[in-house]
Amino acid sequence: MRRAVVPALLIMVLGYFLFHAIQGEHGLLALRELEKKARVLELRAESIADKRQALEARVALLRPDNLDPDMLDEQARRSLGFVHPDEVVVLDPDRLITPY
Repeated sequence: MRRAVVPALLIMVLGYFLFHAIQGEHGLLALRELEKKARVLELRAESIADKRQALEARVALLRPDNLDPDMLDEQARRSLGFVHPDEVVVLDPDRLITPY
C-alpha cells in the first residue's frame, strides 16, 4: 500500500496540472478563444483601414491644390439640397437634416 501512495500522488498532481493546462484561465482553450478574438479584430481593423483609405481619397479630391470639380459639385449640391431638373431624388430618412 505504501508503494502506491507516491505514484498516486504524482498522478493526481500531474492530473491537476494537465487539467489547468487545458481548461485553466491561461490554458489551451483560452488560447483558442483569444486567437479567434484576434482574427475578428484583425478583420475589423482591415475593414476600418479600407474605409479610412476611401475617405482619404475623397478628401484628397477636395484639397485646394487638387480640386475635382465633380466632387465639389456633389458636395455643394448635397449640402445645399440642390438637384437638377432631370434628376430623381431618393430620400433616406436616416440622412435627412431636420430644421431647428
